[in-house]
Amino acid sequence: MKTDTPTAGTGQHCAEVRRGRPRSEAAEQAIFGAVEDLMAGGTALSELTIEGIAAAAGVGKATIYRRWPNKEALLVDVVSRLEEPLPEPTGAGARADLIALVDHVRRRGLAKRTRWVLKAALGQMQTLPELYTAYRDRVIKPRREVGLGLIRRAVAEGVIRDDLDLELLNDLLMGPILYRSILWDDSDLEDPDLARKLVDSMLEGLAPR
Repeated sequence: MKTDTPTAGTGQHCAEVRRGRPRSEAAEQAIFGAVEDLMAGGTALSELTIEGIAAAAGVGKATIYRRWPNKEALLVDVVSRLEEPLPEPTGAGARADLIALVDHVRRRGLAKRTRWVLKAALGQMQTLPELYTAYRDRVIKPRREVGLGLIRRAVAEGVIRDDLDLELLNDLLMGPILYRSILWDDSDLEDPDLARKLVDSMLEGLAPR
C-alpha cells in the first residue's frame, strides 16, 4: 500500500531548507562581526582582505562572494549596519521630532565600540573614493533628507523663519551632536536632556521675529 511518507532524501532536503536561513543569517553575522573586530583591532580598511575576513569569520571566501561582489560592497554594508534606523516621527510637531533625531545620534555615540569603529571608518573613507561615494549615497544623503524634511516642517509650523538657507540650518542642527558623538572623544553624552538643549538653543535664535 502506497503511503505519503517522504523518502529519506526528501526529508533531508526539507531539513536543509529549514536550516538554510538561520545558517545564512549566522554566517552574515559572523562576517559582520569579523570585520568590526578587525577594525576595532586596528586593521585599516585598505588592509582588509576577503581572505582575512573569511578566516576571522570562520567561513569560506565563497560564502562572502555569494553575498557581496567585492570588499567595498561588504564594507558599505558593515558601516551602514552601525547606523541604526532613524526614529519614527512622534506626531508631536517638528520641534519634538528634531529633538528625537538629535537624541538618536547622542545615544548612538554612547555605544563606545560602534562609535570608535564608525569614527575610524569615516576617517579612512576619504582615501577610498568608491567606498565613500557608496556610503554617502546610501547612508548620508537619506539621513540628510530626513533632517531637511524636519527643518521644512519647522518652517511650515512657524517655529523657524522662512528666509533662511535650509541646507545650512540642517548643518547647524546636526553639526554639534555629530561633533560631540564622533570627533570629540571626551564629550559628555550621558545627559539625556542634551538633545533638547541643542535644539532649543538653535530654535530660539531662528524663531520668526
